[in-house]
Amino acid sequence: MVEGKINEIHGWAAMKPGLKVEPWSYTPRPLSDTDVEIKIEYSGICGSDLHTIKEEWGGTMYPAIVGHEIVGRVITKGSKVTHLEEGDLVGVGAQVHACLENSCNACSRDLDPHCPKSVFTYNAKYTDGEQAHGGYAEAVRVNSSYAFKIPASIDPVYAPPLMCAGATGVKKGDRVGIIGIGGLGHLAIQYAHALGAEVVAFSHSPNKRDECLTLGASIFVNTANEEEVNAVRGTLNYLFVTSNSHTSQYGNLVVLLALPEGELNMSPRVFIKSEVAITGSLIAGVKVLKETLEFSAKHKIFPTIERFPMDHVNEAIEHVSSGKARYRVVLENKQ
Repeated sequence: MVEGKINEIHGWAAMKPGLKVEPWSYTPRPLSDTDVEIKIEYSGICGSDLHTIKEEWGGTMYPAIVGHEIVGRVITKGSKVTHLEEGDLVGVGAQVHACLENSCNACSRDLDPHCPKSVFTYNAKYTDGEQAHGGYAEAVRVNSSYAFKIPASIDPVYAPPLMCAGATGVKKGDRVGIIGIGGLGHLAIQYAHALGAEVVAFSHSPNKRDECLTLGASIFVNTANEEEVNAVRGTLNYLFVTSNSHTSQYGNLVVLLALPEGELNMSPRVFIKSEVAITGSLIAGVKVLKETLEFSAKHKIFPTIERFPMDHVNEAIEHVSSGKARYRVVLENKQ
């Protein structure tokens, strides 16, 4: 163990269910030989943050500092950390720890988010019982394997939302649908297009048509227009669902990326009659996140963001909750 440079971390925590966070401080867990301490410069707001502080998924451990789209500088590192140096610009996503052992059934297959010892960035506990807290704060301590160097060609303020992105099995020539053109959806269009897929964007907002086509979509479908919907029904290899609505009528494989509260009720008839498969995607592990950052830098894939000072976090949360964000909100700590 080594001493960190910050003995008490100040942040903004949810104290009870709702959309409000307030100033709160905590003593971080001891910095292990494989950990790094990061001074946070930017932290994105994800829909998962709102679900958690409102306790819509259940099990929120208050006080809770959320935020899993973190970018900042390494200010302290453990003695066994050799791939990072103090001053390095790094990003942290939705996970901060796993065993990463070759003997682990999950980690050995690059499925470390499913490791039995996996710890998510917030609202989770380490094996010693210490609670993990996220990025609405001045600093964070994480396992160094989950602190990813940000490529020099990526402006740090645009990096936080990329920490919540990931790769898929999409390949050149596939026809891919994206439902929900918001924080995840506008990035999904860019990734699928860069991978060589033909992209079909679905939205109930016709005013997003031109922007979707600019981002890389070949076709825009207004979901309120029955003729447009029928024209693409059953023509997709993949359908990525990034909003709370979905349909299995468009593609062969439906991939759920959004996680609304409540249950998903679908009749078995849907799968049998249309031969549709449905699956979900949790978060990216170490291998995929590294590839995602490199891919984003190479193809110049960046989010459309709005910026708020960290101490205006409640205003920013309300902005996201009301659906006004275009398309991701990034909180900035004073430098």
